[in-house]
Amino acid sequence: MAEALVRAGHTWADDVREADVYVLNSCTITHQADADARRAVRRVRRENPGVRVVLTGCLANADPAAAASLPGVDAVLGNADKGQLVALLGDLPIASSGPALISVSALTRRMPFVPLPSAVTSRRARALLKVQDGCDYRCAFCIVPSVRGGSRSLAVDEVVAQARRLVASGVAELVLTGVHLGTYGRELRPRVRLWELVAALVPHLGSARLRLSSVDPHEVDNELLGLMAAHPQAICRHLHLPVQAGDDAVLRRMHRGHTAETFAELVRRAVSMVPGVAIGSDVIVGHPGEDEAAFERGAALLRSLPLAYLHVFSYSPRRGTAAADMPDAAPPQARARRSAELRASSSAWVAARHRAAAGRSADVVVHLRPRGDGVYEGLTDDDLRVELPPEDGAVWAGRRVTVRLADDGRRVLGGTVDHHGA
Repeated sequence: MAEALVRAGHTWADDVREADVYVLNSCTITHQADADARRAVRRVRRENPGVRVVLTGCLANADPAAAASLPGVDAVLGNADKGQLVALLGDLPIASSGPALISVSALTRRMPFVPLPSAVTSRRARALLKVQDGCDYRCAFCIVPSVRGGSRSLAVDEVVAQARRLVASGVAELVLTGVHLGTYGRELRPRVRLWELVAALVPHLGSARLRLSSVDPHEVDNELLGLMAAHPQAICRHLHLPVQAGDDAVLRRMHRGHTAETFAELVRRAVSMVPGVAIGSDVIVGHPGEDEAAFERGAALLRSLPLAYLHVFSYSPRRGTAAADMPDAAPPQARARRSAELRASSSAWVAARHRAAAGRSADVVVHLRPRGDGVYEGLTDDDLRVELPPEDGAVWAGRRVTVRLADDGRRVLGGTVDHHGA
């Protein structure tokens, strides 16, 4: 969206106090996400009372009228309408007055994929390349299908064209993204599988590398793993496979497409096929039906696997989902305790990875801008965060470089550029 505005003659404002327009791309996955969006609007209005606020994203689709009624919102733009942002700004009155404009199209099962322009002026070293939108699944805890519509994909030739533009602009890493990335290409004719898209992209990456965002476990096949193994310089050795629960009874209540054993088998197979791959996962604790025994079974399974990390979420009922009407959700105290247990396991795994990584060289993409203390951060191909001193970071910002890793016991690895491998 920012790229579209830049192409139309607008410029970035680094400080919201200097902005004419503030575009908030909202999430509505939980009630807390809704609250975060409301807080963001209030904060922006305090800092710049005259700024025009456009609220877009999933909260806009969930309840357009409620979004438009938020104090300080001037316009509401639906997920399917983001390509109309420039035109919408032209329709805004000069000053905030009257009700907010609403442009929210109905979501249909087979609506077209509407691509936004590639963000070649992105101010990040890593570019998101969105190739899929929507979801045809109905996980019990998830509101996303109702605010994103049915699964739809960007044609392979257009994905390749966007990737080539991003690589030509100097981006060091492309991240393939989608609401449900693993279903990429199912509705295209002829049908295309995710691994086929990845195979089509590899010859066009140049000096950049490709990373996959989250892929459901039952959608990872041997062809994709084989590509990762065959092209370690082009495809990051990193998979994020959201299991959500490690107990079969809970997975059935969640309406997930895999079992605990098929997830475990995939993790072991991926580790054997892709040397050095880092595998992370999402887990929801306290979902309706997860009693203490189910949690312990799931936790034991996860601890038995060669996982790199967990993203742990405490179950939060979401109005409009099947799980919100299910009985037997774990009490808040149990959710908090179980979350803490799994996060402790994840922290231990990360610390072990840091110790194992110390002294080796790694493929790192350095962020474009330093933190407030002048330190630059980067990311290895196997998803380890690295800090670089200012003298290294300033030279290699935004680029892909070989870094010698060091572990001093913190949550982030240290590193210095290996000039022989750079």
